[in-house]
Amino acid sequence: MTRKYEAMIVLDTKGKEESAEQLVSQISHDMEKAGMKLEQIDQLGKRKFPTAPRHVESGYFVSIQFESDTAALDTLRGKLKLNDNVYQQYYQRR
Repeated sequence: MTRKYEAMIVLDTKGKEESAEQLVSQISHDMEKAGMKLEQIDQLGKRKFPTAPRHVESGYFVSIQFESDTAALDTLRGKLKLNDNVYQQYYQRR
């Protein structure tokens, strides 16, 4: 059963050679490879955090709306958790 989700992914671009656009395209490619149907990708840009958790002052925010089943979402969540470029990830059903 597929459901619609929205993901808020925060990328840590500090000291990285890849641009934020390359990181977003890499993540979206991984999502499509996992069998997810992407509907919309909004790059919200770089924003500062009110506090500096884990010595990271800002992050690049990306909002992705997609359609997926629960198993593929769990697989993606685990894969992105191992990605050093992904600082935080949140998922919400629409």
